[in-house]
Amino acid sequence: MALTLHSTPFISPKETKSHKTSEDFSSVISYTPFKPSCRLRAKSSTHEMQVLEDKAFSFSVRRNDMEERLHKLSGSSKPGFHVPVFVMLPLDTVSMGGSLNRARALNASLMALKSAGVEGVMVDAWWGLVEKDGPLKYNWEGYAELVQMVQKNGLKIQIVMSFHQCGGNVGDSCSIPLPPWVLEEISQNPDLVYTDKSGRRNPEYVSLGCDSLPVLRGRTPIQVYSDYMTSFREKFQDYLGGVIVEIQVGMGPCGELRYPSYPESNGTWRFPGIGEFQCYDKYMSASLKASAAAIGNDNWGVGGPHDAGHYNQFPEETGFFRKDGTWNSEYGNFFMEWYSGKLLEHGDQILAAAEGIFRGTGAKLSGKVAGIHWHYNTRSHPAELTAGYYNTRHRDGYLPIARMMGRRGVVLNFTCMEMRNEQQPEHANCSPEGLVRQVKTATKTAKTELAGENALERYDKGAYEQILATSRSDSGNGLSAFTFLRMNKRLFEGENWRQFVAFVKSMSDGGRKTGLSEYDSGKSDLYVGSISNRSQKTKDVALV
Repeated sequence: MALTLHSTPFISPKETKSHKTSEDFSSVISYTPFKPSCRLRAKSSTHEMQVLEDKAFSFSVRRNDMEERLHKLSGSSKPGFHVPVFVMLPLDTVSMGGSLNRARALNASLMALKSAGVEGVMVDAWWGLVEKDGPLKYNWEGYAELVQMVQKNGLKIQIVMSFHQCGGNVGDSCSIPLPPWVLEEISQNPDLVYTDKSGRRNPEYVSLGCDSLPVLRGRTPIQVYSDYMTSFREKFQDYLGGVIVEIQVGMGPCGELRYPSYPESNGTWRFPGIGEFQCYDKYMSASLKASAAAIGNDNWGVGGPHDAGHYNQFPEETGFFRKDGTWNSEYGNFFMEWYSGKLLEHGDQILAAAEGIFRGTGAKLSGKVAGIHWHYNTRSHPAELTAGYYNTRHRDGYLPIARMMGRRGVVLNFTCMEMRNEQQPEHANCSPEGLVRQVKTATKTAKTELAGENALERYDKGAYEQILATSRSDSGNGLSAFTFLRMNKRLFEGENWRQFVAFVKSMSDGGRKTGLSEYDSGKSDLYVGSISNRSQKTKDVALV
């Protein structure tokens, strides 16, 4: 089927029942059909149809009036905060073969995002795709094609150095393991990955315990990450600081600076479990033993806390995390200082390498910190402790992270910006709002730039209003940018798209308006509807 760009006036939701054919319009640009490389299934009452990737987007945009009408969405703007909005691209934007997936549909989607006032997009540059053919053998071609497409659409791009596995966590819709040659090393030496007290190995990310050891075909993990980033810089040097405005440096599972303490794969962990410490591979164990010996208490170095419970327990069910537990003892302080300190050291080493590699390119550096909001209202904050954030009722665990990133000139990217306390289950003792306030205060104290993301896919007005509220600098740091999770078919559905366009405009204009009118009689709002094409048995998403 063809991808068609029409030059036509806006129409309101009431007028979408009757659509003109392409013959009715004077200016039509048509693209030839293409065969997608992969498909998603949509169920009907009788059989499954391969529809999503056979879709193309049909856009009708009145170019001459577009920017003027976008400015009118929220009335005349007054001085206030301006937060550029980026949109995360699908996890499988680049295929296992190294080429762009669904390139024509992607290009049409970028056109829509540009028309909505979006600043740019974000994409994962997967280690498991780029360096899969062997050590120092890089294939950036799919990403080069993407960067050029983004540039042609007048957008910017944030690129994530994703040194972790895709698959097994919230929102992971595809599987991209670590490079095969790395997995071969792990099969020969399983201690290269994080391990819990039961001996369960986690292949999401190489253990930070071996950061400085030549365990990957003669190179240390830090050297491998540095070589990867250097190759990226050399390939994209003409785009850095221009279309490529930010490099987010992955530092752990999901690209976040943390331990994989709450793995969802195979049902290991379920919300709101406390998680488990990940310090039982031989490299982490050796480090703990040496730290205990250095203070003359060898008994503290034989392993992690014996009474810290299991993944899905609650804090009061454990000796370590309960209200008066050993987390608040001399031993608890020793262990958490070591455990969180190793994580900070890991982040600092990778960011120091990135700082040197990308210095002078004009591209910002950022690092992501997880929004672990469950059990935040308890004294011990167990879910944060097992992830490596030494944050308790008596101690600020985010200020050291903010200061470390600030020293490197790195933006701290934080999640769960869309969440409200009232939306969380009472038994989980959540406080995403309190957590966000704490991180905003920490980054302000450390003079570190703060950016945000939503943790879960949300398209409702309530989520957007919460993001708008947290993006301001009323309490602590305001946001320098926001990245929306994620571009997919649902985003372009009628009401979802209308809410998103209004949100983007509100972020630009200081939050003066958080929703579009139900009936856009003035025809000043963008609207996305679905047009049924019976002859092809598909629906085209149309920007009209």
